[in-house]
This record gives sequence, structure tokens and C-alpha cells, in this order.
Amino acid sequence: MALSREIPLDPKHTALLFIDVQNFSADRKGAEFANLSDAEMTEKYGWYFDELDNRVIPNMQRLQTACRAAGLEVMYTTIESLTLDGRDRSLDYKITGFNVPKGSWDGKVIDALKPDEDEIVLPKSSSSVFVSTHIDYVLRNLGVKQLVISGLITDQCVESAIRDACDLGYLVTQVTDACLTYSPARQENSISTINGYCRQRTTDALVAELAKA
Repeated sequence: MALSREIPLDPKHTALLFIDVQNFSADRKGAEFANLSDAEMTEKYGWYFDELDNRVIPNMQRLQTACRAAGLEVMYTTIESLTLDGRDRSLDYKITGFNVPKGSWDGKVIDALKPDEDEIVLPKSSSSVFVSTHIDYVLRNLGVKQLVISGLITDQCVESAIRDACDLGYLVTQVTDACLTYSPARQENSISTINGYCRQRTTDALVAELAKA
């Protein structure tokens, strides 16, 4: 049997993972955008929020609904320290200069994608959820072999999760129009360069696939 990434999803062994779709980075009031003037916000993040509000979050909601209906595990990871002062976060996050304190509003999944009470949310303190959480252990306990990945930021934490998941033996499907970064050029480049690691589908295509599963 030939090995391939192009294997349809088996709902019993698949999880949907939303990466960092949280108030910190997906709400205009999030701490990542603190101290920016209206003009700076528009210049730096205008395209990002237009895409997020009008296309990407609606796609994420469709994905969430379809995966729940098909019986997939729906999971979330958010940037959130285990401490208030962030002393446990990665060196990279310390250098970057942001901290999402334990239990803060910034660390919560946005209301538009609010997790159900029995869905798993894993706080992470590094770019890759596989480095700073026990997600691999959890996924193996759940019998998950395939991951559907959606989230923010495409060329940062999303890419990190895809690469690490592949190296750990998961088959990954990236939902290309349910991920987003800060500019069209960065988005296009990330989608192109990560292609060698995963299967890529649009929201429409994945929802249709799940309906047949």
C-alpha cells in the first residue's frame, strides 16, 4: 500500500484543533494591539481584521459546526501562561515581550467559537502546542490519528503545530481559508511553503467531505 497524505478523514480517529483564536489576537481590544492609535491599527491590522471578521471566523464557525455534527473531537489551544507574571513562558515569548496571564480575558477563546463544556482547551506558553502542552498524550488517549488544523497565526503558531504534528506521526489537514496571518503576502507564502507537510483543503471542501463520512 502506497503511503500518502491524501487520505480522507475518519471521524472516529480525527480531531479539529483551533489554534490561538482568542481575545488576545482575534479581538481588536486584545492585548496584542494595546497602545495602538486608530490610525496605526488600521495601517497595521486593517486587512487582517477585515479578513478575520468577514471570511475567516465565519469559515471557522462552519468548520466547528460540521466537525461537531460528524462526531470529531473539537479542541482548542490558546496562548496563556501558567502564571500571572508569565515567568513560565518560553524565552522566545519573553523576548517578544507579550504575556497572557493565567485566567485572563485575553487567554479565552473568542465568543464566536466558544467551546462546549466538554471540549478540551489547552493553554500553551510557546509557539508550538506540541512543545508546551501534553496534547500528544491527550490525542493518543483519544485515539486520534488525523488532525484538522485551523487558526492564527498561519506562518507562526499554525505552521509550528503542523510541522510538529507531522513529525509525531499524525496526518494533518490544514483548512487554508480558516487560517490567517497579517498580510496577503505572508498568507500566500505560508500556505505554499507548508504544503509539503500536510493535506490542504478549503472550508467548503472539508465540510463536503465530512458530510459524506
